[in-house]
Amino acid sequence: MSLADVRSMARTIRNEVGKAVVGQDETIDHLLVALISRGHVLLEGPPGTAKTFLAQCFTAALGLDFGRIQFTPDLLPGDILGSNLFNFQTSQFTLTRGPIFCELLLADEINRTPPKTQAALLEAMQERRVTLDGETHRLPDRFMVVATQNPIENQGVYPLPEAQLDRFLFKLMVDYPTLEQETAIVTRFGDKTGPQRANDFGIAAVTDPRKLGEASAALASVTVAGEITDYIVRLIRSTREHAELSSGASPRAAVLLANAARARAALEGRDYVIPDDVKALSASVLRHRLVLSPAAEIEGRRVEDLVDGLVESTQAPR
Repeated sequence: MSLADVRSMARTIRNEVGKAVVGQDETIDHLLVALISRGHVLLEGPPGTAKTFLAQCFTAALGLDFGRIQFTPDLLPGDILGSNLFNFQTSQFTLTRGPIFCELLLADEINRTPPKTQAALLEAMQERRVTLDGETHRLPDRFMVVATQNPIENQGVYPLPEAQLDRFLFKLMVDYPTLEQETAIVTRFGDKTGPQRANDFGIAAVTDPRKLGEASAALASVTVAGEITDYIVRLIRSTREHAELSSGASPRAAVLLANAARARAALEGRDYVIPDDVKALSASVLRHRLVLSPAAEIEGRRVEDLVDGLVESTQAPR
């Protein structure tokens, strides 16, 4: 697949998702970058902002096998991964696969389940495999996690630990729509009753796992110049030296940022990365990897503002 084909495919996917989802163009673009670079995405936003619906429409346009887990406080790791059950008729153990065995997994309200269950996703997200009773089971090559969490309620939730947050390529903030967008939403959905489904809006699969694999393989033709690599490394290292950050980004963040920048370039049909690719993705890659110092928290500082300042103060190549 050529980079022109990758760009055309991305445009077609955006059009399909746009049949049902109003606005959220930037979120869709980030989902495409994560898809091509084989990363995972964490969506954070208040209820009713179409996080779940967006994931469903996105999967429908891709033609992938969709799985959904509604995380609750009583959810166990076995409810996600599956288990080996004894079959009395055959006197053998039979693997009952959990909902994680899919191509795109929606982990809805992931912060509502205890850390033990959250950790069940770690191996799957990092290695694309799960281990049950000492036996390893491979997940599909296109396996991708889109997790959601609600930032409003603080009672009865279990914030994701830093080690698990670091497995997500992006953390995207899904905010309330603008006045014009909300008017369009009411116009489009106001005369419909019951739950909304992607099929109701004529969203069809415009690609398949094979084509998506070819699109990911096309990233090999995207060049990251030495100056861009140096820029990414200097930006990441600056997060560890900032006085208002008690914890900076890891080398993994630098690698993921470079990969995401290559994917963004490919989706725009370019075979080279430019500084704007890095700048456009920096906040989404870093906001969940940086920890504010106690003094910065008291002053009400925002991680996004600090990232913007670091991007501006780190000299980009010309």
